Amino acid sequence: MEKSWEILEGACYSCKKCRLSEMRTNVVIGKGNRNADIMFIGEGPGQQEDLTGIPFVGSAGQLLDKMLAAVNLSLEDVYVANIVKCRPPGNRDPHDDEKEACLNYLRYQLAMIHPKIIVCLGRIAATTIISPDFKITRQRGQWIERKGYHIIATYHPSALLRDETKKRPAWEDMQAIRKKYDELKEQGV
Repeated sequence: MEKSWEILEGACYSCKKCRLSEMRTNVVIGKGNRNADIMFIGEGPGQQEDLTGIPFVGSAGQLLDKMLAAVNLSLEDVYVANIVKCRPPGNRDPHDDEKEACLNYLRYQLAMIHPKIIVCLGRIAATTIISPDFKITRQRGQWIERKGYHIIATYHPSALLRDETKKRPAWEDMQAIRKKYDELKEQGV
């Protein structure tokens, strides 16, 4: 069966696999370049995202846009999505069963976009995608290759808004992402 955005969107909009579907205003699938070489993955929609149906539109999203611009990237170059497509109440961490209910949608997105680089934004994305025992403060900025993807984790923009001391390491991670992107382009990968 051929994969398509229409199939993904239809499945997400009609999804009732977990309790988050009962509370959502909008499903938040993703935004950006659907042929991007870099895919950023956060944890889940916040209040503004739930209202608009678009990921990373609140203050954390505005900071992410600035982070991208600082390394000469934009939404024309990347795709942005989340582990869960519906907002957890009170912006709590998504529960394991909620993440599990949404993972096939994310896998479907990965299969259609087929990015070269996956950037996990924060602990939830890193523990879901890289390893359940991933420690964001100790392991962020380290590259992992898996299934043809170059994967790295950095701090979630919302963490940077709460703790200024994380901005320098996040800046270093963004520079490393840009460097890897340029290296892969040079190699014709």
